[in-house]
Amino acid sequence: MKMPGNMQAMMQQAQKMQQKMQEEVALIRVEASAGGGMVTVGMDGQKKVTSVKIDPEVAGDVEMLQDLMMAAFNEAHKKVEDETQKKMSGMLGGLGLPPGLL
Repeated sequence: MKMPGNMQAMMQQAQKMQQKMQEEVALIRVEASAGGGMVTVGMDGQKKVTSVKIDPEVAGDVEMLQDLMMAAFNEAHKKVEDETQKKMSGMLGGLGLPPGLL
């Protein structure tokens, strides 16, 4: 199916923007901690854990360690989501899309 010239150009632009967005998201790196730094989690833009640091003081209390790990992972996930949203808004903001579409 042949598209009009301007539609085809728009589709190509959208593909380029999507590729750039994926590249930008891949560069995201966040770190989140819980328990005043007793547990720290690093995460990348694809939400893969890149590092975990545990203070030896908390290692003996399994329940507290589990809670702190969960809190740190959830906070890291939220930070990745926030960074991704910022990048998307910045890249797509100039397109004149209606608010809330992103």
